[in-house]
Amino acid sequence: MSGPVARSLVGVARDPGEPGTLKVAPSLLSADFGGLAAAVGEVASVADWLHVDVMDGHFVPNLTIGPPVVASLRRHSGLYFDCHLMMTEPGRYLEAFRDAGADGCTVHVEIGGTDELIEAMRALGLRAGLAANPDTPFEAIEPYLDRVDVVLCMTVFPGFGGQAFMAEVLPKVARVRRALDAGGLAADLEVDGGIDPHTASEAAAAGANVLVAGSAIFGSRRPWEATEAIRAAARAALPA
Repeated sequence: MSGPVARSLVGVARDPGEPGTLKVAPSLLSADFGGLAAAVGEVASVADWLHVDVMDGHFVPNLTIGPPVVASLRRHSGLYFDCHLMMTEPGRYLEAFRDAGADGCTVHVEIGGTDELIEAMRALGLRAGLAANPDTPFEAIEPYLDRVDVVLCMTVFPGFGGQAFMAEVLPKVARVRRALDAGGLAADLEVDGGIDPHTASEAAAAGANVLVAGSAIFGSRRPWEATEAIRAAARAALPA
């Protein structure tokens, strides 16, 4: 994709889908960084969101991509870009990610300043997300549930792909789901880390509706089929 069509994708609000509906979000962390546009193209027809992993080398011990790469990818894709900012100072970069083509940004509750970050995301027209690490209790995110569009419960400690799913996070996922439903809150509940068809069914049964998967998708020789397998497994775990 190039020319006027590609440029028009920046600054256009892309539909995230109905809150609470099942979504699969392939994670760029596990894609081939030498061919990101091609990797995104392999899942474009089956993915609901594209999960963009942003690491600053401070909040997590790794470095990944920034706004210039997001802008480059935006020229090739009309997918909803779900940017997960694993950063100590995300507020400095929110506008740059918005301008690059991000549709939503998720910040971590552990860094503090949550009220101001949510307000900043809202002011920029971004969907606002709040993430919690595996050992961060429900109580840390509870005060913000009625102010965000996405709650992300990490099922691994962020920083590296290919980690094993931490099933001990599932009670927290279930607690967030109960709180969202009890409050009639229209927010997506996302999980990220170690998601494959088996763990996707566990996460969906606990109440998660957005499933971020990296290695299980981009580590497959047929990533589009791997994406659909995760969706099918999660759907089968949902109440009839």
